Amino acid sequence: MSEHDIIQDKIKKKEQEIQTLEEKLRTAKVYLNALHDISKALSKESHTNTDSAVLREGSAVTQARDLILRRGVPVHINDLLEGLGRGMTRESRASLTSSIAAYVRRGEVFTRSAPNTFGLIELGHTTSVESDGQSEPPDGFGQN
Repeated sequence: MSEHDIIQDKIKKKEQEIQTLEEKLRTAKVYLNALHDISKALSKESHTNTDSAVLREGSAVTQARDLILRRGVPVHINDLLEGLGRGMTRESRASLTSSIAAYVRRGEVFTRSAPNTFGLIELGHTTSVESDGQSEPPDGFGQN
């Protein structure tokens, strides 16, 4: 075998090696794109499952969540309003209570540990009052 034939043989082998590597690269790129698609789908799914868990930045509800997180314990609505620097008006109290209670009813973000007292699911606080704000009547209620 001449030197020219040896070089031609090496060229052929290297071209085959490159072709194999290019095929592996194409396969890897397809796999990577599939992983990106799955990741995007899962991300969208988690946002739709907890779309209200993604609170609007700067909103009173987000500020209330942050305050409860800092304190680490459930907080009464009056203390939330005071901590947020909001006026203690009937309207502000009703508005914040209503907004947070909507999350409680859906079982997202907030819990209601006592009347007008809200905690956070992420901190392990539990809801001990019915989500509509009505607690059970005391034993013997309505009996003569």
